[in-house]
Amino acid sequence: MSTVKTQAPFRADHVGSFLRPERLKNARLQKQNGDISAEQLRSIEDEEITKLVEKQKEVGLQGVTDGEFRRGWWHYDFLAGLDGVELFDTESGIQFNGVETSAHGIRIIGKIDFTNHPMIDDYKFLHSVAGDHLAKFTIPSPNMLFFREESDLSPYTTEEELFDDLIAAYKKAIQAFYDAGCRYLQLDDTSWSLFFSEESQQLIKARGHETEALAQLFARGINESIADKPEDLVITMHICRGNFKSTYVGTGGYENASETIFGGLNVDGLFLEFDDERSGGFEPLRHVKRDDLQLVLGLITSKFGELENPENVKARIKEASEYVGLDQICLSPQCGFASTEEGNLLTEEQQWDKIRHVVQIAEDVWK
Repeated sequence: MSTVKTQAPFRADHVGSFLRPERLKNARLQKQNGDISAEQLRSIEDEEITKLVEKQKEVGLQGVTDGEFRRGWWHYDFLAGLDGVELFDTESGIQFNGVETSAHGIRIIGKIDFTNHPMIDDYKFLHSVAGDHLAKFTIPSPNMLFFREESDLSPYTTEEELFDDLIAAYKKAIQAFYDAGCRYLQLDDTSWSLFFSEESQQLIKARGHETEALAQLFARGINESIADKPEDLVITMHICRGNFKSTYVGTGGYENASETIFGGLNVDGLFLEFDDERSGGFEPLRHVKRDDLQLVLGLITSKFGELENPENVKARIKEASEYVGLDQICLSPQCGFASTEEGNLLTEEQQWDKIRHVVQIAEDVWK
């Protein structure tokens, strides 16, 4: 067994987003105020992404992302680029633990499809600067449109009809990213956290759903979307309980949805939040039925700068290996460092120390 893997996900990996540099934040404000053009902003983004990619290589990562530097949100930007979906201003933001996001949402305004999406060009640029490293691109899971969609179902009459078009759009998206050169695609999905606590399950019932039926609908959204993926395209899924300015939304372990998540999804790997007690223990991993499913344990927090005791992290990896083989386990931060452009409450130096920490611990475990 070796630290170096030739196929993603890697022993030392990461979820995708990084803190936005001040230069980039200022440029986005200048564009918003009409002081610079879209072309000027994109040029600055290109330069900052190029520097970010080189930094990722320098600290020892095998897979590199664009840090989601062109986005305001980890999910809305992609979803609003689908046909039939728009971003709009809401009366209030999403409530996290003690803090609220900016007031935006998405809604369906027509039939959902994937045609001319701007993120294909975003991927192409990342690919062009990745060099001999693997370019990883992140998009929200198809479930996130259903989970965040603020309007009624119109023009659809049933949720199944909506998912039919959503799945078809994602099939086109996956093929388009592949055709652009992508071989490592990640679906980010917070919808599974609805099943983790009694409180969140009440939200499911309040919206007129049964928990098991909704879990199967979410599984269908994932599995059918990726059913026709090319064999050499790795698709992982990241499950999160919320990440905004170092706060969270959801609590509870994976147990209530563990059979579906670990035994019913056809992804190549799962990035799993395990950085504190809110995530529960590793017992749900007993439902893993495939020896080719890679489990990327998010044992390093991206929310705060203090470094975890490496021996404690190694002990937790050993504990997880009681349920699945060590060769199926990888290590990463539990989430990105900036799920929205505001970013978490740590410095860029602390961010890179965290990544180095992941790389060093992985080297120690998988010598």
